[in-house]
Amino acid sequence: MKLVIVESPTKTKTVSKYLKGEYKVVASVGHIRDLPKNNKKAIDVAGGFVPHYEIAKGKEKVLAEIQKYAKKAEEVYLATDPDREGEAIAWHIKEACNLKDPKRVVFNEITELAVKDAFLHPRTIDENLKKAQEARRVLDRLVGYDLSGLIWKKLRYGLSAGRVQSPALRIIMEREREIRAFIPERYWTIEASLKTEKGDVVTLVCEEEPRDEKEVARILAAGKKEPWRVFDVSQKEIHRAPKAPFTTSTLQQAGSSRLGFSPSRTMSIAQKLYEEGLITYMRTDSTVLSESALNEIHSEIKSIYGKEYLSPRKYLTKSKNAQEAHEAIRPTHAKVRHGGNSEEQKRLYTLIWERTVASQMSDARVLRTKVSACTEVKSIPFFSANGNVIIFPGWLEADPRARGEETEFPPIKKEEKMLLMTIDEDEKFTQPPSRYTEAGLIKELEKRGIGRPSTYASIIKTLFERGYVEKEQKNLRPTDTGDVVSSFLEVHFTKYISDTFTAEMENDLDEIAQGERDYAKTLKNFYTPFSKEVKSKEKIEKITNLGDADSTHVCPICGTAMIIKLGRTGKFLSCKRFPECVGARKIDGTELEGPKETGETCPQCGKGKLIEREGRFGKFIACANYPKCKYVKTSEEEEAKKKTGVACPECKNGELVERRGRFGLFYSCSKYPGCKFIIKSKPTGRVCPECGSLMMEGTKTIPERCSNKSCPNHNPHKIKKPS
Repeated sequence: MKLVIVESPTKTKTVSKYLKGEYKVVASVGHIRDLPKNNKKAIDVAGGFVPHYEIAKGKEKVLAEIQKYAKKAEEVYLATDPDREGEAIAWHIKEACNLKDPKRVVFNEITELAVKDAFLHPRTIDENLKKAQEARRVLDRLVGYDLSGLIWKKLRYGLSAGRVQSPALRIIMEREREIRAFIPERYWTIEASLKTEKGDVVTLVCEEEPRDEKEVARILAAGKKEPWRVFDVSQKEIHRAPKAPFTTSTLQQAGSSRLGFSPSRTMSIAQKLYEEGLITYMRTDSTVLSESALNEIHSEIKSIYGKEYLSPRKYLTKSKNAQEAHEAIRPTHAKVRHGGNSEEQKRLYTLIWERTVASQMSDARVLRTKVSACTEVKSIPFFSANGNVIIFPGWLEADPRARGEETEFPPIKKEEKMLLMTIDEDEKFTQPPSRYTEAGLIKELEKRGIGRPSTYASIIKTLFERGYVEKEQKNLRPTDTGDVVSSFLEVHFTKYISDTFTAEMENDLDEIAQGERDYAKTLKNFYTPFSKEVKSKEKIEKITNLGDADSTHVCPICGTAMIIKLGRTGKFLSCKRFPECVGARKIDGTELEGPKETGETCPQCGKGKLIEREGRFGKFIACANYPKCKYVKTSEEEEAKKKTGVACPECKNGELVERRGRFGLFYSCSKYPGCKFIIKSKPTGRVCPECGSLMMEGTKTIPERCSNKSCPNHNPHKIKKPS
């Protein structure tokens, strides 16, 4: 019997299909060893940063099973994933099970050909890859433990910091400060509806956006008074090239922007598709496609779309540390158009298939037309509009969601006279820079060299779990806690959370993986000055005061001035005389009431008294025996605030109420779980004139939109105006 060890039960089933007879395939179910929670036991710094590993909790049975089969096996194969993490898991299995000379096999896709070929070319465990993973793990533990310990002492117990999460938080906070400092400026856009000689009506927009109201009035007056003429009609054919196949980073970005998946969710779904043998390995920096894959893709393009749609391409990998032995993320078989067991898997597989096939197709050819008109004496700025018409779709046939809008002009000639129908101004204000979305943050981290593809999802997930960021619509907004932690680190550990330092550290870890840098020396060069820096900050005073409150907000008890402090639920105002006086207010100045007993007994534990408290999201009622008893409910006052007064359109019995999930606010039926109707924004109470669905609040530029995503009125700004 030959024993094959993989990470997951799903992978076990897929690999077993191709290794019949004498092979026995078992799963380690991820890592079987890890560093202990006690940091003193975890790493021997003085001995050369030697980690001490323990069997992960709950993995004793898994380990015993592997050892049982290993004793009977003639040969043992370690077939974990083809990256640093997979190499480390293989090494831990070898060490924990005392395996002698196990063979290491790797494959980038779980297909019969790839698996059988891997078993024909086994190797030993790559010690350099294992050391690189170990260095990252040890480094993250040391930085996280030391920084978090300091923050507990100087800010508040329970907060944390990390080697890569802290630079990511700093990037989000830098954007937030830009938004806070932004001063809106007033400007106007001016639109003119003009009729051509043939009677067609076109809408042109003023090329200048005046800031002066008098200039706006002048343009409007001149436009109404003077005759109009077309001064230029230009046409230009442009080519739109397809994008490269997916890397881990671009897959996470597309999963977020196209499908609305969080990065961690995208990677979890991709992992399942890989283990089912449907796509290649999903952690990669490479945009390379193998020759055999290219041949299959080219054949499929000719078969589905025709020869004229084929344009063979090879993409250069931008990342200097990409492992070229890996491929881009692609379907294992291009002939399989649809794949996956769940709806999420099917959607992600389709996205990967479309991107992969499109990458080998011809450019799309677009005819771009620009019409420019003005009054005959040119006394005002030119008015213009652009039109786009696809004359050859090329790769857009495979990826139709990338088409965008088409705007076709009626026949218009240069020097043609035009009749003004209407000319209107619209007052607007300049907008601050947008907050990062998850996709935008990943793109920014990649651009700055912070983290690696396998870490982006966990970085963002950690920021959510720590309560440092929240999701508003699709945007990442730092919380008060995130603001305070980032500000503290920026002041006291500027170097260690800078882009340059973090990126250089990532490069050092890559060099360990390539065997070009020593493990112990690298960690010593970092940790010796870092630990001294942390110790030097032990003397700074505890930061309990975040600044003086607005002078209009005085203590509700004694009338003294107040200061801003950080609590578990964010910033609040505290009396300057605390602890002599316990007066407090919310950050907006409203009085913060202390806990009050309701006179009821907890229905969950039957012992504690129910107490009304005030938290970050309003009043709630909880058991006095917390944390032993975690019973909690929203107070009647808060429940009333969350009601919208809009009846549920699905069950007709419930009412839509405001709820809060891990990704922010949403609105669902009060009869949940009996009725699972849900919309992402607050309903306005009106129904869509197009499809009859509920209308919901939109944005500043689109105040109201349909809640039905398939309805054109979901994106009313894209509906073509009748000419």
